[in-house]
Amino acid sequence: MLVKTNKGHYSETEAAEALGVSVDQFRSLIRKHIAEREEDISNLSSASFHPSDLLVLRMLLQGMSSPSPDGFQA
Repeated sequence: MLVKTNKGHYSETEAAEALGVSVDQFRSLIRKHIAEREEDISNLSSASFHPSDLLVLRMLLQGMSSPSPDGFQA
């Protein structure tokens, strides 16, 4: 679960840490679900992420690690 803070934005490293994953795993998550072009990934280290972004990414992580009730993976 995300810890409630007054922080308005997170760096790539901070976002990965908040989600409990490595920076490489974080990049893989972004590559799989968010990025449209490889160029988007190359700009990732300078991007900032809002708490709502982390919420969506957390939901994606949870969906990847647990199968849905009907047996299909999200």
